[in-house]
Amino acid sequence: MISTILLSLAIAPQQTSFVEQIPEAMSSFKMIRVPDGKVTVNGKEYEIKSLFFSETEITWDVFDVYAFSKDLTDDQRAEGVDAKSRPSRPYGKYDRGFGHAGFPAIGMAFNSAEMFCAWLSKKTGKKYRLPNEAEWEYAARAAVQIEPNDLGKVAWFKDNAEGQTHEVGKKAPNAWGLYDVLGNASEWCVSLDTEQITRGGCYRDAKDAVNFSKRVPYSPDWQERDAQLPKSKWWLSDGGFVGLRVVCVAP
Repeated sequence: MISTILLSLAIAPQQTSFVEQIPEAMSSFKMIRVPDGKVTVNGKEYEIKSLFFSETEITWDVFDVYAFSKDLTDDQRAEGVDAKSRPSRPYGKYDRGFGHAGFPAIGMAFNSAEMFCAWLSKKTGKKYRLPNEAEWEYAARAAVQIEPNDLGKVAWFKDNAEGQTHEVGKKAPNAWGLYDVLGNASEWCVSLDTEQITRGGCYRDAKDAVNFSKRVPYSPDWQERDAQLPKSKWWLSDGGFVGLRVVCVAP
């Protein structure tokens, strides 16, 4: 029975998009196929194989299912099913009061973002992960080499965001149909060296800091107010500007 279910969820080789409906939940998100191509990052050319990117940053509607075990029964939660692979509940308002339904999930640590992808892969039978930063920049640029002429049409940043994230998909998408690749929440990526890295800039960044080349490595300042020792591996007490976008390996 399990094999049959997973087979029904397979991606067709020529499929250009699909909607991922999370089992045991009412949450879903759309994935967009990005074609094969090449991108130059920091003077080095990388070949990118076709893969699917989430159309928007992952929203609380989806991340909540993982983070707060909404896919489990009350009995399973009481028994602590998957407790070691799920985040501990954060202190205070984890959405920072910005908004919840339809808003980008924020403040998760890199480990939490990776574990979300592992959970999503197990849940759906597909191969989900974080993009590496070459893949991210390739998809964000969508074969465009210049920066947007009017950043306000495609991004939330310091000049127009009023100090917070906004509901995803309200600005214009890029040429491949991806929304909010610049601004709103910065996005976790697997770096091309050894760092935990975010790309794209965020709602609190100045206009000249929101671009396709923007890369900011993790800083301990993002957990300065975290009273735990060691610091939480799940949440960033001062990182309410960090979110994530996922990729799915295409057949």
